[in-house]
Amino acid sequence: MMWPSIALLAFVTLQRLAELFYARRNTLLLLARGGREVGAEHYPYMVLLHTLWLAGLWVAAPDRPVNLVWFLVFMSLQLLRIWVLATLKDRWTTRIIILPGAPLVHSGPYRFLNHPNYAIVIGEIAVLPLAFGLPYYALVFSLLNAAMLRVRIGEENAALAADML
Repeated sequence: MMWPSIALLAFVTLQRLAELFYARRNTLLLLARGGREVGAEHYPYMVLLHTLWLAGLWVAAPDRPVNLVWFLVFMSLQLLRIWVLATLKDRWTTRIIILPGAPLVHSGPYRFLNHPNYAIVIGEIAVLPLAFGLPYYALVFSLLNAAMLRVRIGEENAALAADML
């Protein structure tokens, strides 16, 4: 085992667990304010996809060296992730929660992209395996993630458009 690999995997695991707690808190707050969930049917599959991605890296990567360039790209994505979280504050969640009448966020990274968090996740799904020298792993999970995001973004966009009517 290589300590840099273990440290990076531990960082990502702890980060994801902390985000799940933060998301759960925010979901409950949004629902209490009259929010409604959309896309609950696909949510368990998304969780499964991300769990398999990270668990598989724990199996495939602990004894692999970390490529410094890909590591720096991954850490740059973490800075962008923080920007998204700071911009959305208590509206950030892993679920699709529509808060009727609430204006869309157009500040922070949302000035540039409609779904910056998804763009970051696309990068993370590919870049972290590449940091461990696992290009086929990156490709397989990127394709699976693309299929998931096709469903998810479609449902989110439809729900947001319906709320704007």
